[in-house]
Parts: sequence; structure tokens; C-alpha cells
Amino acid sequence: MRNITLKHLRFAASAARLGSFAAAAEANNVTPPAVTMQIRQFEEDIGLPLFDRTPRGLEPTPAGQEVLLAAQRIENALEECREALLAFQSLDAGRVTVGVVSTAKYFAPRMLAAFSRLHPKIEVKLVVGNRQHIMDRFEAGVCDLCVMGRPPQTAEYESHLLGPHPYFFVAPPDHPLASRAHLPPSALAKEIFLVRELGSGTRHLMEVFFSKAGIAPVIGMEIGSNETIKQAVMAGLGLTFISAHTCAAEIHERRLVALDVVGLPMVRNWLVVRLAAKRLMPATRSLRDFLIAEGSSFLPNLASS
Repeated sequence: MRNITLKHLRFAASAARLGSFAAAAEANNVTPPAVTMQIRQFEEDIGLPLFDRTPRGLEPTPAGQEVLLAAQRIENALEECREALLAFQSLDAGRVTVGVVSTAKYFAPRMLAAFSRLHPKIEVKLVVGNRQHIMDRFEAGVCDLCVMGRPPQTAEYESHLLGPHPYFFVAPPDHPLASRAHLPPSALAKEIFLVRELGSGTRHLMEVFFSKAGIAPVIGMEIGSNETIKQAVMAGLGLTFISAHTCAAEIHERRLVALDVVGLPMVRNWLVVRLAAKRLMPATRSLRDFLIAEGSSFLPNLASS
């Protein structure tokens, strides 16, 4: 691969992301034949095809996937170099990409906004998704820091405590269980539950709770959004197991009620996590230290709920 250049890698990455050579050409301000020629040269040099042409557009081959991973690592290294050079110019500059699991989106923006007010020259990029989405980007080195509750299982990482993270079951205020105290888990056995998608940390914790209680929950709907789940519970479509930090406002306003179930809340921790192998740049260090020192003050106040 001695003849492969950054231009080859960036054209291949654009084609994979956008699904066609024409779109890749437009994104890189060149003509489509120029992209086609560069990709053809790339494939001739390695002796393998990079893409399959499908009705949905270009799909990377196994060889193409390896090239794209290498391209991402190179872009990450160049970005780290850029940030290091900025750091030489200023101790308060650079860029940080923060991955946030969807349950944390209820407080993370305020937390990052407070940091940005203190460090206006540091660019903060926020990426929100379910746990699997964030983990994929974390392990690929795309995210400098992540806010999550369950650390990665397949990568060496450094983590710091942000604050406690309770979970419980919620119901509409007029539900028969809403006014009962000290409910045994068995009281939930015949209820219908609205659950997050597979890969969600909340779904995982709910399954752990029911497994320990020896209960097979009745699943009514699988919904990929906490907001939609809350609306569905308020409409009377079922109960749900949810992070207390996602529904503090609804509980305070009595639109939802936290059920008094024995053994709950399940309290986990919010963590600030970063890849141990990823170079700790000054901007990332500043944000990490801020989150460790101040992050807990941005968590929703459940006492007032």
C-alpha cells in the first residue's frame, strides 16, 4: 500500500458514508470521474475490491471495512495532532467529542453548556445515542469522553464517578398500584410493560431486576425513545422501568408516579469514561476534570419531585 494517500482514504470514506462516488465527489469538491479513478487505483494497488454495488448503493466489502477502520484511525490521529498544536498556541483551546447515552440527555447539555461558558475557545461536540451506538463510537476512538452508566466490556478504559443514577417503575397517577406502599415484585407479574430496545442499558437493568425476582414480564411494546415511553405510560398503555433522571419533571408535576416496589430504586452510577489508549489532550483533560468536580450538581433534583 505504498502508493495509497490520504486522498484515496478520504474518497473511500466519503463513498462509504454517502453511498455513491458521485456524492463523494460533490462532498470533496471534485468530479465523479476523479473519485472513480482514485478508487480504481486504490483497488488495483491492494488487489481487492473495496465496494460492492447494490440497489441501496455502495456497500464496503470486508477489505473495504478494513480500509475504513484504518482511515478512521488516521483521521483520529490527525485530529489529535491538530489539538496538540492548538494547545501549544493556547492552554484553553481544542475540541472534545462527548458521547452521551440517551438517558443522560436530560442533564448533559446543561453540564456541557456550563463548561463552554468557562472555556469558550474549546469546541464541544455532543453525540447522543443508545448504549450500543455510543459504545461503537467510543471503541472506534471517535468520542474523547463518554457519559454512561455501564462501562465498556471490550476495551481498556479509565472511568470516574459523576454521581448516583437511580431507576424505578413508573405508572400513571390513577393506576391501582400507584397508591400502594411496599409492593412486592410479584405485584408486577401481570402488568404490561413498555420497554426500551435491545442494547439499551435501561432494558438490561430491567431484565436483571425481573430475573432476580423470578418474573417473566409481559412486554406490550418495545419503544426506542424515553419521551415516547413516558407519553405511552401517561396514556395508560402500560408501566415502565426507567431512569429517575429522565422523568423527574413528570413526577414533580404528578403526571407520573414512581411505584413503591420493595428493592427499588436500583441505584447505579453515572460515569465519565475515556479510552485508556487514547491520548489525553488538554481540552479533554479540562472537560474531564470539570465533569468530575461539578457534574453531580447538574443531575436532576429528585428530592423536589
